[in-house]
Amino acid sequence: MSKLNANAFSFVPGQAFRVPQQQPPQAAQPPLQPIERPPQTEAPAPAPTISLNIGGSRPTPPTDRAPSPPPTISLNIGGSKPAPAAPANTQSAAPTSAASKPSASEAKAPAKATVTPSHSASSKTLTLERAKTDTAAVANEVKSVADEEVLKDLYGHTKEHLNIVFIGHVDAGKSTMGGNLLYLCGMVDKRTMEKYEREAKEAGRDSWYLSWALDSTPQERAKGKTVEVGRAYFETDSRRYTILDAPGHKTFVPSMISGAAQADVAVLVISARKGEFETGFEKGGQTREHIMLVKTAGVQKLIVVVNKMDEPTVAWSKERYDEIKDKLTPFIKAAGFNVKNDLTFIPVSAYTGANLKDRLKKEVCPWWDGPSLLEHLDKMPMVDRKITAPLMMPISEKYKDMGTIIVGKVESGHMRKGDTLLLMPNKNLVEVSAIYNEMEDEVDTALCGDNVRIRLRGVDDEDISPGFVLTSPTHPVHAVRQFEAQLAILESKNIICAGYSAVMHCHTLAEEVTLSALLHYFDKTTGRKSRKPPQFAKRGMKIVALIETAEPICIERFVDYPQLGRFTLRDEGKTIAIGKVTKLIEGNPMDEAAEGVANMNVSA
Repeated sequence: MSKLNANAFSFVPGQAFRVPQQQPPQAAQPPLQPIERPPQTEAPAPAPTISLNIGGSRPTPPTDRAPSPPPTISLNIGGSKPAPAAPANTQSAAPTSAASKPSASEAKAPAKATVTPSHSASSKTLTLERAKTDTAAVANEVKSVADEEVLKDLYGHTKEHLNIVFIGHVDAGKSTMGGNLLYLCGMVDKRTMEKYEREAKEAGRDSWYLSWALDSTPQERAKGKTVEVGRAYFETDSRRYTILDAPGHKTFVPSMISGAAQADVAVLVISARKGEFETGFEKGGQTREHIMLVKTAGVQKLIVVVNKMDEPTVAWSKERYDEIKDKLTPFIKAAGFNVKNDLTFIPVSAYTGANLKDRLKKEVCPWWDGPSLLEHLDKMPMVDRKITAPLMMPISEKYKDMGTIIVGKVESGHMRKGDTLLLMPNKNLVEVSAIYNEMEDEVDTALCGDNVRIRLRGVDDEDISPGFVLTSPTHPVHAVRQFEAQLAILESKNIICAGYSAVMHCHTLAEEVTLSALLHYFDKTTGRKSRKPPQFAKRGMKIVALIETAEPICIERFVDYPQLGRFTLRDEGKTIAIGKVTKLIEGNPMDEAAEGVANMNVSA
């Protein structure tokens, strides 16, 4: 029988039709009664909050006084891990509390699912920039902590080390200040200083005796002019310092650049004597060029020391100090220094030693309340050191003394006695047989930032030139003949076209280069890069150029290693341009094949 129609005949094959059986009538069911529900005394639980947060940190959830907090579904892409929510106060969430009961209008309002946008500006644009910065910050923090722990385990507690370069115009008092600092810190004894004073008096140069602690050659002592970068070392209670005394004469600017490339902090010495400051600062003076060059060399902190304040024409005058400060500050700011954080002015007298180590007395200078020069250096924030990065040490000088000796500053990484390293760009494998610190004492290790002398085994001093880089064999520095660079033209008598030649100064390297092509220029109004290459470049322009050298040179991209990626171009005794390396172009296959054939040995 069909279940759809109860009164229909049922048909079975091979049998006759059968009448359906009559079922007894069913009793009528009573109607369903409505279900009684208890009256609602509490507000319904709010709907879940769906939070879509891309790239930013999670916003703090609003404090809700409902008895049970709503479940939160959070989608957090690339942001920092949200902090766990604070546990709700049980007393305030109790249903008996009058404050926790919602109003009638809140209870009647229908619950809606809401999407709460992130409050950070970066996540409104739905980019992952915030995520990158957060991740980088965490990685840097972990790395710095790891570096400190590794250093403590390996080398114990060592004093922080800073490299200081003294720059400024001729006769500003750079060498005198360096010599007096060495004497005040006990690195040059009184007997030696009396000997210098006696010799200077015999030579008719009474006031030069302090500078003779750094100017060691007869030529420098006779003329009173520093020619090469003088080196010295002194210690305070908290830090170790290496002094680099740069020459102030414009003839010796290349030496000054190599000294500035090894420094962390620059001390600009200014003469407060009437006429001397104006001569150094006006066009053609070395004060302006030195400020620009130390910024290009990578020095981040600048201390302007106003020297010769004890002169009878100055007599610790606040008006003269303020005049020098007001004239220098705009130019230093234009050079790229942060005036608030990276610039300090200190009045001193290098000859008498006033305000070098001990603070000025009120009867000498009543208006100065700041620290002395050494006090300020001890309390300066330390520069960042890349201890765990691959080793890179540009060579500033070399000589022969019981083997090959090289001198330089470790720009990144660290080395130990006995390490096998690579000398680029010649690709010579060398062994470190001895390491000497600033005091000529033999040490086992050299860390990033140290100025050291290294005895090498496996290479002759004739095969090394200043500008070579001692590097790690596993991660060597790049050696290229062509690279792209961004240039800012500072000063040029003529327009600069493709084929222009100049001398490039990069770290301790000085190499003649050719601008083989001008690729782009930057629009001054918009700052955008042009599509068409410029026909020429003139003063004030920013360009991108393809630069070629005759021999491979050791450089890196500026974004990877700033110290090996920034350079200056000089021509006819003037700084023409400053620049940074943006792209390295590896050697072409023909050069590599020619080099391989040249090195090939044929044996019978």
